[in-house]
Amino acid sequence: MSSIFTKVDPEVLPILDELRRREPIFHTPEFGLTAIEIERATAPEYWEVGASGRRYSREFILAWAKDSLAHFVAAQDAGWQTADFGLRRLGPDTYLLTYTLDQAGRRTRRATIWQSTETGWRILYPQGTLIAAEEDDAIPA
Repeated sequence: MSSIFTKVDPEVLPILDELRRREPIFHTPEFGLTAIEIERATAPEYWEVGASGRRYSREFILAWAKDSLAHFVAAQDAGWQTADFGLRRLGPDTYLLTYTLDQAGRRTRRATIWQSTETGWRILYPQGTLIAAEEDDAIPA
């Protein structure tokens, strides 16, 4: 894999360490599992695109989280693996975190826009994309 996809400037390595512990979101205790924690960790204008292509509003996610124990899958307990992390500073307090998530054979590329605030880290936008081809920088046939 080309290092351009996983490039991390040395000055943001401590931030990478903080953020990678919070991923995958909604599946790690470090991110938060309750509706209150998820509300605190997502921006008011939050919405997402899942790997399925479906869009989810913050309101939908918070309603889902109220019953989170019924839905919660702990990534570590399920054997999910993360790899190929990259981090890019987008602004003074805003970062794009990218990585690959393997959910027992279901592989996706993930991108999360994180913002550092006075009250901690919060997500502005995440997106997942199913990996249909392993070749990077290749023109599809």
